[in-house]
Amino acid sequence: MTVTPARGKGMAFPEDLRDWQRELRAQFPIITAHPELAYLDSAATAQKPQAVLDEAQTYLTTANANAGRGTYTWANRTTELVERTRDRVKQFLADPAPERSAVHFTSGTTEGLRTIARDWLASYLTDGDEIVVPVADHQANIAPWLETQQLLAGQGVRVHVRRMPYQPGSHDYDHNALAAQAGSRTRFVATTHVHHVYGGNMNVHRIRQAAGPDAVICLDAAQSIGHLPVCVADLDVDFVVFSGHKALALPGSGAVWARQTRGPAFTPGGWNGTPNTAGIASLAAALDWLEAAGTDRIERWTVALAARLTEGLRHLAAYEILGCHLSLAADSPVQRRQGIVTFRHRDIDSGDLGFILFSHGFMVRSDNHCQGSAGETTGSVRVSLHLYNTPEEIDRLLSVLASLQ
Repeated sequence: MTVTPARGKGMAFPEDLRDWQRELRAQFPIITAHPELAYLDSAATAQKPQAVLDEAQTYLTTANANAGRGTYTWANRTTELVERTRDRVKQFLADPAPERSAVHFTSGTTEGLRTIARDWLASYLTDGDEIVVPVADHQANIAPWLETQQLLAGQGVRVHVRRMPYQPGSHDYDHNALAAQAGSRTRFVATTHVHHVYGGNMNVHRIRQAAGPDAVICLDAAQSIGHLPVCVADLDVDFVVFSGHKALALPGSGAVWARQTRGPAFTPGGWNGTPNTAGIASLAAALDWLEAAGTDRIERWTVALAARLTEGLRHLAAYEILGCHLSLAADSPVQRRQGIVTFRHRDIDSGDLGFILFSHGFMVRSDNHCQGSAGETTGSVRVSLHLYNTPEEIDRLLSVLASLQ
């Protein structure tokens, strides 16, 4: 894992954020209604603050109509909502050239990546081109690119798939190895911002230098939007794809942001059907809420919680922690985990461990986490955190895990 100054390290828990977190946690009805439970599965879907729920209900009870159709007030207000939310997404991503970029709403990250593959990449690639695929990341960021290769092969167009290189042990991208394998025919690089199993920030800002100035870079930001600041100018990527439901908005909402500077303009194919207008309303509200809360503070809080968990787990011999082991100690000098910690018990099946933890009030993910073929082959338990989680929940979890040694 890259040795860099660690945000939130020290660990000195961020006591200055205690009141901030307590106030924001109280705004999540499902969390406050179940104080006996600890929701630790935010990488699968995040819970929703009251402001987001209110905005969706207000839209549905005051202005529900189709967008881009009709000239009456409700229809016009819905069309304005959709366009305003496109601008809101660009602003949230610190888009340096919003007049040139585009935002397309989808049902989530999976659909967004497939749309890029089907409606943009397939027509962009030519015979002999190369694409880089992160084969140890989420299946949603692997399958569409391989399907595109197969589609083009059926048309007589040969596209070479290069496997994204990873650093052994840490599972970070190996940027030096990527630079060595990238060439003049490297047209497209699929990347992930925060790994959904290992919890590492994959240092995507280094991909541009490794891949070259002309390669198109597509970023799966499903686990970073809403968890840490995301600036497309700093990352220098061409596509950002994310799911609204992981960023405090309603299920069935998401977006593709396209820079529109390398290759042809991104224009989704087919007929523009009815968008998920209630989901789009909730997404706008969620981005407003996240900006007011401060994604930098959310990152400090969740990184500190993850460090508290890894520090405790490393002293429990019964558990194998996945990912970079240099990041486990509370005083580790390396980059911290972004609110995701995945582990196994050496004797208890991961599915069984998930049931045991739920019997103690902990909701975790226990399976293979939809990882690609080059990832883990054995199930594991994933704890994924958000700003509504507390250090007391982490301490209770560690106490239960210790009792199972």
